[in-house]
Amino acid sequence: MADPELSVVVPVFNERGNVAALIQEIVAALRGQIAFEAVFVDDSSSDDTLAVLKDCQRRTPELRVLHQQRRCGQSTAVRNGVKAARGAWIATLDGDGQNDPADIAKLLAERAQHPATVKLYAGWRVARRDSFSKRLASRIANAIRSRLLNDETPDTGCGIKLFPRDVFLDLPYFDHMHRYLPALIRRAGWQTVSVPVHHRQRATGASKYNNLGRAWVGLADLRGVGWLLRRNQQTAIEEIER
Repeated sequence: MADPELSVVVPVFNERGNVAALIQEIVAALRGQIAFEAVFVDDSSSDDTLAVLKDCQRRTPELRVLHQQRRCGQSTAVRNGVKAARGAWIATLDGDGQNDPADIAKLLAERAQHPATVKLYAGWRVARRDSFSKRLASRIANAIRSRLLNDETPDTGCGIKLFPRDVFLDLPYFDHMHRYLPALIRRAGWQTVSVPVHHRQRATGASKYNNLGRAWVGLADLRGVGWLLRRNQQTAIEEIER
């Protein structure tokens, strides 16, 4: 069987009420449009998310299920999904169902309109369906991050993104790196584009983050990413012929 063109990587933790519907939406959006696979990475859920995924796998030939034997967080789940993926391009979605899989087609259409130097198409939630406190915290965090990292991206926290597999795996890895992909990809010498996408209310389950905890982690991450940017060196190279 030929490798798919696209791998949709979805990290999940305790999302038993959302994963089946999300899988159906991915299939509805992509089947017949592009050769794809859906790689769901269970981050050692304490509910029966894994059992639901196994049941869906029996009915969905495009679905692959990975299980992390201990909980490691979203960035590790995304990275393990990308490492296991067979597609040359990766689309990511959050497992809570707030991203709309139909927007993957919008990112693919944007890819067709831009040069090969653009290696990240990042979703931009222009109308967020979150609580006021969460929207406010995100707005402040985005403003601080943009000022310090100059990544020219209005919404790095959006889970829906499109990028080449090899470019992602060449980036420095650390916990929470998924929130800094625009800065990291620009550091590698590539360009990024932000694309307006839909955002939906969570249907079931609860958010795995709180504003205060995310803020403390974010400060440490910003210092680390800033260090990486300051230490970066980029140059064109040429091979000398014999």
